[in-house]
Amino acid sequence: MATSNVELEIVKQLFSTLSDDDKKSFLKSIKSKKQEQNFTFTKKIKECPHCKSTHFVKNGKVQGRQRFICMDCYKTFAQTNNTILYCVKKDLSVWEKYIHCMIEKYSLRKTAQICGISLPTAFAWRHKILDALQEIQENVKLDGIIETDETFMPISYKGHHKDFNFPRSAKHRGTTNTNRGLSKELVCIPCAVNLNGKSVAKIANLGKPNVKALNSVIFGKVEKESVFVTNSLRSYLKLSNEMNLNHIRIPRNKHSNGSFNIQVVNNYHSRLKSMLVYNFKGVSTKYLNNYLVYHNFVNFAKESRKDKEQMLLNHILNTNCLSQSISVANRPAVPLLVA
Repeated sequence: MATSNVELEIVKQLFSTLSDDDKKSFLKSIKSKKQEQNFTFTKKIKECPHCKSTHFVKNGKVQGRQRFICMDCYKTFAQTNNTILYCVKKDLSVWEKYIHCMIEKYSLRKTAQICGISLPTAFAWRHKILDALQEIQENVKLDGIIETDETFMPISYKGHHKDFNFPRSAKHRGTTNTNRGLSKELVCIPCAVNLNGKSVAKIANLGKPNVKALNSVIFGKVEKESVFVTNSLRSYLKLSNEMNLNHIRIPRNKHSNGSFNIQVVNNYHSRLKSMLVYNFKGVSTKYLNNYLVYHNFVNFAKESRKDKEQMLLNHILNTNCLSQSISVANRPAVPLLVA
């Protein structure tokens, strides 16, 4: 505190030595820089979000935000309707801080402290943003050399679930499952990555994967005539034939086939589990798909952190997302999985 007071006194003394014109230009430059840091919502309104009519007019402002009224259905709306900012009172500058914390993988408590929001709000915002990011994964197309393998996570009921009867007795994180091997107590996550930093991963089923489970995640995500590198699982053989891919299989108990291997996807699995265990202390299965998207974007994509922050901010502002805090909390404890 003493150091900051001394620095402030030095600044005051230096400021007092400036001429009146220099003082004005200095204050003007500070004001302009401050205005550059303030984000504004610039999404263009093309139609009424309620009835899709293009016949609407301005209808005053509420807390500085322009509102509109539809002349066909007579319902009012704002620029934030159908976006992640709907019913949110915080300024965009707070969202920018929050996105920075997400890219840096800060804990929820640290994020809430930096952004000046509550812990439940920090949790809800995380999953509202990740829900919007799901659209990015839906549009990902992998090409070139694509390595594919599956990883497994135990089913987790972490968190508070109202009116939910646990199908098994509670156990501490890290304890072994009741059944050995690839049992129905494990969630199968097929993952496909290429050498350019693009990746696809999603919950497929419980236990050992089959063609149907792999199809639900990978089919349509790989460009034709790409090089498809997998382990010796026979389901990949049928999948590659259906997708017209050049298939390279790694023999059982081998690490490579010529110059091809699956070390990139194995590294992807290692970094994923490290994030889930050490950064987030385990995650509930009902939120696992969102954390897979988080891992794809934050850990595996090759863009710089600053570029990722800008990409994420632009995406959530221009993507329709109807996720609300109450819907995040009320998700089913276990998503619908392929048995």
